[in-house]
Amino acid sequence: MVRVLAVADEEVPAMESRARDLEVDLVVAAGDLPWGYLESLISLVDAPAAYVPGNHDPSTAGGKGPRGFLDLDGRVATVGGLRIAGLGGCVVYNHGLHQYTQKEYDRRAAKLLKGARAGGPVDVLLTHAPPLGLGDEPDGPHVGISALHGVLETLQPAWHLHGHIHPYGMRKPDRELGRTTIRNVIPWQVIEIEAASAPIVAGPGRRG
Repeated sequence: MVRVLAVADEEVPAMESRARDLEVDLVVAAGDLPWGYLESLISLVDAPAAYVPGNHDPSTAGGKGPRGFLDLDGRVATVGGLRIAGLGGCVVYNHGLHQYTQKEYDRRAAKLLKGARAGGPVDVLLTHAPPLGLGDEPDGPHVGISALHGVLETLQPAWHLHGHIHPYGMRKPDRELGRTTIRNVIPWQVIEIEAASAPIVAGPGRRG
């Protein structure tokens, strides 16, 4: 069982002070958090980490990103004992960074699935935005991604973790699609996930 700290979108001031006591094996970030905040978290929990960018994140071109985090945008890799597929950004609404049309997401999703075929089963799908019609909102900036339905149907991960849809203090209920539990992790969640896959690709290791 892998104990995962998942974070997204909203900073929690007390999070950094209590993170050390959470005893997690892996940190995943679903976007739109300051990189300094993420780097502080993993320095406290001393665990491997991975992320996908949100629509408010700066450019990740040239390998830029929070130190100690593996960028999973459009990739599949095994990190901390879980095989994770990632897809960042959201549906385009003002042509900012990390925004894509539904057709562009169709192509990005197809590329992600092609990469996933090279390994074993996927444990987690990590995205910034939710699937279309499953936890999204009707306004333009918060429309979900239609291509994620095909990704979930093909990969059938145990968990799909995302952010982007702010709960504003109210709990967002989980959704179920096939064998997958879809969860909005804003601002943070600790989830125990049983790995269906054997580690194939190593992510950033624990810090010495």
